[in-house]
Amino acid sequence: MLQIDPTLFTDEAVSAETRTFLEKIEATLAEFPATNEVPIELTRKAREEGKGLFPIDGPLEGSDWMDYPGGQRRVRVSLPEGEPRGVYLHIHGGGWALGSPKYNDGENQRLAKACGLAVCSIEYRLAPEHPFPAGPDDCFAAAKWAIETLPWGDVPYFIGGESAGGHLSAVTLLRLREAGLLDRIKGAVLTYGCYDMRMAASARNWGERKLILNTPVITWFAEISIPEPADRENPMFSPILADLRGMPPALFSVGTADPLLDDTMTMAGRWVGAGNLAEMAVYPGGIHAFDAFRDLGIARGYAARKTAFLNGLLEL
Repeated sequence: MLQIDPTLFTDEAVSAETRTFLEKIEATLAEFPATNEVPIELTRKAREEGKGLFPIDGPLEGSDWMDYPGGQRRVRVSLPEGEPRGVYLHIHGGGWALGSPKYNDGENQRLAKACGLAVCSIEYRLAPEHPFPAGPDDCFAAAKWAIETLPWGDVPYFIGGESAGGHLSAVTLLRLREAGLLDRIKGAVLTYGCYDMRMAASARNWGERKLILNTPVITWFAEISIPEPADRENPMFSPILADLRGMPPALFSVGTADPLLDDTMTMAGRWVGAGNLAEMAVYPGGIHAFDAFRDLGIARGYAARKTAFLNGLLEL
């Protein structure tokens, strides 16, 4: 049963630590142009140089690239100590236009250690140079290759990602079902994804307040990724519209100060409504990408919840 505590959405539920963090982030962002106001190549260059708002979490030693035949890109592999108990297919965020698996090395190495999983983070082509379906095609190709080829035997597979990676994880699950491979996926970790490319109510109504995302930024990401508005109605691009029967157990996570709040809440409801198991983790005052700030209490809570969810499935 999917239950959501309404008190999590009150001002009183936001801790003093999170409130201070919110004030600091908003003040910092007010001094800089929004993502949609900067040439995308400059944003990518700054991230490559380790600059920007988010703490640096890679590249790190201990994670390595692996090519796969017939794919457009690579996967970046972080291994546990000893034989893997399973494989976690990770898809990074960045509005379908930014990011790289190597920037997630730290978190993926921590997850590999905590759960005994081989974490394979998928590199995919980015918009606007490569609009949909390029990115989804790459994610599916990598997932199919991993399921059919990786050398660790008949171990359970999981999939998950943050923001655009949460969206692409859901899209990849739909394509794996079409290919007859969905039974290999035993769980999904879907973190503050954008599942409605037409923009859900909270995204539409957020306005220009800058807490990582806002309405103009989300609109821009959607438009450069799917230039034709009619294509945003496609359930394979907007998985909130898809038939979700047969999906694996999923952990949905989102903060209450995230414009994509409605995407997660609605998708979790549809997941359960289609007869699937789901857990919902709501973090009072959590902004978009709050988990990247690992010293924050709600970020530590999220990491523990994700680890417990995956370990629980591994023990079934």
